[in-house]
Amino acid sequence: MISGHATHAVAMRKRNGFTLIEVLIVVTLVIVLASVGMATYTNSVRRAREATLREDLFRIRDVIDQYYADKNKYPSSLQDLVSGGYLRDIPKDPITNSADTWQTVPAEADPNNPAAEPGIYNVKSGSEETAMDGSKYSDWE
Repeated sequence: MISGHATHAVAMRKRNGFTLIEVLIVVTLVIVLASVGMATYTNSVRRAREATLREDLFRIRDVIDQYYADKNKYPSSLQDLVSGGYLRDIPKDPITNSADTWQTVPAEADPNNPAAEPGIYNVKSGSEETAMDGSKYSDWE
């Protein structure tokens, strides 16, 4: 016959630690929560890059318009905006992470001065990736 003290000791040993099922449930929950957190983080980073691209496109286009208003011609390159003091430097395209991938759109030739170089009228992202809204970054206006 087992004494009351011994029964209590056996019961205590059974309560110590976790069962394999309990550990698996906890690990599964941690993995699910980490996956949700990672997906949220990735989407946040992507939304931030898209917002930065929209802002950069707006600013560069605005500076091109200022250049045209001041000089009555479009810049021949984005570097003209820097050398003219309109920009400190050419921003990096946040999608391609490079300042060299901007795609420039030439202005139409001036009918009053056909010999003049048309210059840059617009700029677009050099990325062919698709945005969260389904459009291509290179098509953003």
